[in-house]
Amino acid sequence: MNPNTIRENEKRILQAKHRVEEAEARNRVKEQKARTRRLIQEGAILEKAYPKAITMELDALQKFLTAHLQKHS
Repeated sequence: MNPNTIRENEKRILQAKHRVEEAEARNRVKEQKARTRRLIQEGAILEKAYPKAITMELDALQKFLTAHLQKHS
């Protein structure tokens, strides 16, 4: 096999690998943005349903929610 052909094949393989890596990176960013959006929406729902949550410390809010949600599970 011709050395130039081998280099061309290696180049094509490397390009294909990079395309896959770029697609995976785009998917990760898309998933992160979707998660961030969901978390913001859930936080807004929590604040609307329980306005005191706005002024609570995060640890206190977590304990409050854990205690109350476990009672209703």
